[in-house]
Amino acid sequence: MNIIVIAFFVVLSLFNFNHSQKPETDNLILNVDSGLIKLLDIRDKIKPIHPFLSHLHPVVIADKGNLYIFDFDTLTKKYRFIRKVSSPFPIPDEIRASFPLSSYENKSSCIVTLDIFNSLAGYTTIFHEFIHCTQANTIEYQIKSSLKIAQEAAEENDYSWELNHLFPYQDSVFTDYYTSFIEAVKENDDRRIQAIRRDLKEYLNQVDFEYMVWQDWKEGFARFIENKIRRELDIEENHFGENRPYHRITFYYGGELFINYLIHKDEELSTNIGSLFEHMYNFGSR
Repeated sequence: MNIIVIAFFVVLSLFNFNHSQKPETDNLILNVDSGLIKLLDIRDKIKPIHPFLSHLHPVVIADKGNLYIFDFDTLTKKYRFIRKVSSPFPIPDEIRASFPLSSYENKSSCIVTLDIFNSLAGYTTIFHEFIHCTQANTIEYQIKSSLKIAQEAAEENDYSWELNHLFPYQDSVFTDYYTSFIEAVKENDDRRIQAIRRDLKEYLNQVDFEYMVWQDWKEGFARFIENKIRRELDIEENHFGENRPYHRITFYYGGELFINYLIHKDEELSTNIGSLFEHMYNFGSR
């Protein structure tokens, strides 16, 4: 008789636990739904800025070890909740990222935390990550397959090289070159830009040069679109990375400047991002 009573209370406690958790999940989904409605409203306003902003991607909310997946429904023209899954690895607080989601058909997805919806700047970050999703869905893997740095990383099962490559950011020769490069781009000095890009290619080893160009291209382009959106929404532009000491985000800043410079000379590069990468890689060596 005591065993039955104990079992009853165990079942009851489990029911109460699950019942107490459901409203929390429901509230999160409701909060995300309202944020995604606003996201679509903003997208309608900014869509003319660039064709890539027509592409909508899954938005995944990381919360307490779980991932809440939302995707755009082409029939209803709204985002809808797909499913909740356990995170495959620890997710940093206030994550802002994009990567293929193994638990959702390996779709390139924007992974963020709920606070992303607290400001207009947060929404521009979502669109920044959407640009990475579009890069991944079009030309990114083709470019990667041609790079020594990506080939070596694949052989070593290193999936975090884009974040953790030991680039010589504090090397004085590199920092002088890259500072001069930024100055030359701001001054629209064609000859000087070409000379410095040639110097950088000759000074850096192949892997480091590839890494610099990769980040200039991938993050620089996403920052390029992000700041177009920020100007349209009349909020402060994002120039994080412009100051020394240099670090990975420096390439977001320098890459955006370089991309602005190149697109001003050839507007087609704004949408032909494969050709854009080739221009950035070979500029100064032709």
